[in-house]
Amino acid sequence: MERRLDNILQWLDANRKRFEQDLFSLLKLASIGTDPAYDDQVRETGKWIHDFFGSIDFEVKWIETCGHPIIFAQSPPVDNAPTVLVYGHYDVQPPDPLELWDTPPFEPAVRNGNVYARGATDDKGQMLTHLFSCEAWMKEKGSLPINVKFFIEGEEESGSKGMNEMLAGKYDADIGMPVNELLAADVAVISDTSQYGPGQPAITYGLRGIYYWELRLKGPNRDLHSGAFGGSVSNPANALTHMLDALIDGDGRIQVPGFYDGIEELSEKERQLFADLNFDDAAYMKELGVDAIHGEKDFSTLERRWARPTFDINGLWSGYQGEGAKTVLPAEAGAKFSFRLVPGQSLEKVKSGLEQILKENCPPGIQMELIDMHGASGCVVSIDNPFLKSAAEAVKKGFGVRPVFIRSGGSIPVVLAFKELLGIDTMLLGWGLDDDNPHSPNEKFSLDDFFRGTRSSAILWQELASKS
Repeated sequence: MERRLDNILQWLDANRKRFEQDLFSLLKLASIGTDPAYDDQVRETGKWIHDFFGSIDFEVKWIETCGHPIIFAQSPPVDNAPTVLVYGHYDVQPPDPLELWDTPPFEPAVRNGNVYARGATDDKGQMLTHLFSCEAWMKEKGSLPINVKFFIEGEEESGSKGMNEMLAGKYDADIGMPVNELLAADVAVISDTSQYGPGQPAITYGLRGIYYWELRLKGPNRDLHSGAFGGSVSNPANALTHMLDALIDGDGRIQVPGFYDGIEELSEKERQLFADLNFDDAAYMKELGVDAIHGEKDFSTLERRWARPTFDINGLWSGYQGEGAKTVLPAEAGAKFSFRLVPGQSLEKVKSGLEQILKENCPPGIQMELIDMHGASGCVVSIDNPFLKSAAEAVKKGFGVRPVFIRSGGSIPVVLAFKELLGIDTMLLGWGLDDDNPHSPNEKFSLDDFFRGTRSSAILWQELASKS
């Protein structure tokens, strides 16, 4: 059995340069799923993935949705072996602001052992590790030791509408069976998270959820002269700042009624687990260029980032923003904002409480429109899950270091969907690093970690087969 795995790893070693070139080819495609101007490149990216699976003799389906297509693929069947469902996404965030990139976002550049490009770590690079590990097994052995299914979408960065419709059964006739049968598995794998730090791989066992909103305010029927009209009508920009300020106090405690109801508090065991990671607040502040840590009282930085709910304004607009001064009372103002949620919180309660507090703080003469963009609850997987033990062993062999168990402050809504629809847990195996700048300029991914992740994935299939 070990000799068999050695052959697989040797094949991976021999093809490392080709893997990098394939990664660069995929990163050149501007699959910005949120912008219709890039729809052709989004579809071209999906076709690249579809054709790859065909080239390694996987059964593959191209599933049209209300949005971008979903690629489903599965390995040749292996009787009496576990089935793993691998999820990934091929869409990427818009690269703006372009002027802050050192090199163009869709022209992959290698510096200091990292590849810089939009999508490098989120999620094209991390996703590809599992495709290439399966290729190694297929090319070297003709089959995998277990059953592996892939479920890869193109709308993760914009709310996954097509995928959610598919999971709800809307496309069952198109795929020829109920979606829960198509995706049936024993466990899921996602690589869209990070290691704990350089040289310290991690398995993420908990995620925060998200609830994203847009608030639009309208006042007078046109922009007004602030001298002639100021003080006689409500200013939408003033109203916006007042209403958003009402959502959180100076200690980071969110003021939305019912917001904290039902929260699953951290156990003392988990708090100690976080403390044992010896997180360096000073180094964190230096990395981010800030001179202080701030957040909810009585919690550590890691607890705030991974296991406490938050409120953040993501965008603001109103009034004059050009050079010089213009004494305008703007007719409109708006904001995009989000809450990060933790297990136990209710989306319904958050929505109800948010509507209540905003209405209470909306001044006379202002029309308010609150838009529910998308939401998903937080989730936690038991660290005693036996599949996680196999994953830990695979990561240890692939990286040469035993992984630690962590949570993540980010959101991957499909993890909860898999739990509800398929009754399975998800192993979050992150190959990236905390400073990879996903969603920001100069996104990067370590090429060494890209390859270590590919090795770990190949080993994982064997580890899971040996435990079945």
